[in-house]
Amino acid sequence: MDAVTFGKAGLKGWRARVADAVAGPVAQRTPVSDDQVRAAIGALFLALSVMYVAKAVKDLATSR
Repeated sequence: MDAVTFGKAGLKGWRARVADAVAGPVAQRTPVSDDQVRAAIGALFLALSVMYVAKAVKDLATSR
């Protein structure tokens, strides 16, 4: 699995629409491709999701 595939795993629903809207303009202004921009956005959303779940588990564990 390469980084682009990993990053795109985080793009579902509205997150994919955001990445699609942003990828073109960013890719035109930078030396990266559309797919790389989408992968970076997807990786960011995936990391934020993991952090959210980890915080919820931590809060659950400390409330007991």
